[in-house]
Amino acid sequence: MKKILLSFLCAAFAVALSLPAHADVKPVLLVLTSHGELGDTGKKTGFFLSELTHPLEVFEKAGFAVEMASIEGGQPPVDGLDLQDAVNARYWNDSAFRAKLLATKKLSSLDPKGFSAVFFAGGHGTMWDFPDDKAVQKTIREIYQGGSPVGAVCHGPAALVNVKLSDGTFLVAGKDVAAFTNAEEEAVGLTKVVPFLLASKLEERGAKHLPAPDFQKQVVASSLLVTGQNPASAAGVAQKMVDLLKNPPKSP
Repeated sequence: MKKILLSFLCAAFAVALSLPAHADVKPVLLVLTSHGELGDTGKKTGFFLSELTHPLEVFEKAGFAVEMASIEGGQPPVDGLDLQDAVNARYWNDSAFRAKLLATKKLSSLDPKGFSAVFFAGGHGTMWDFPDDKAVQKTIREIYQGGSPVGAVCHGPAALVNVKLSDGTFLVAGKDVAAFTNAEEEAVGLTKVVPFLLASKLEERGAKHLPAPDFQKQVVASSLLVTGQNPASAAGVAQKMVDLLKNPPKSP
């Protein structure tokens, strides 16, 4: 009888260890662009799929619940629909994921205090609707000043360029950042299409932009701000955010 009881207790303990470690923690908010027009080119754009799916995989594997939002709510326009990417394919073929993507929450309808962190996926669409959106600025400011991580990758740091803290200073001033570089923008032939060059704008706001060679992984953490240069950096940004959530610094 004692052996049976011991076996039962061991099995129960093993099940407990297998449960998500952060089931009682507020979810991570993933924010997507709602802008689908690539300037005046007549071409389509949107959020870059792997810059959503790769971070999503990292957060979920770490045990964090995730909620998706976009600027306008509903179905955001997708770009970079590469189903040769195994992570993209797995999520894209998952009916639950697709249902959530079809019905993203409107960012302005959400209370930033309900989230443990926020991550801004990239894609060229962000260059048009992230920078001046008041809900973007409020979400970033409140989460950051509340002592929680803010992350962005590739063109996602467009969300950061106009964010001011309560003292009136730009969030990125004096911070190390990574973002899609001017050289990378030139390489994809869009320097004359985007409304501004992201790396240059971040530097105008007082950030120190730290580029890696074109299209190579680059993840930069500066206090609670975590940024990445390009799609290759997306999972790395999410992993650094997970690290900060598990071991938060004492102050931003």
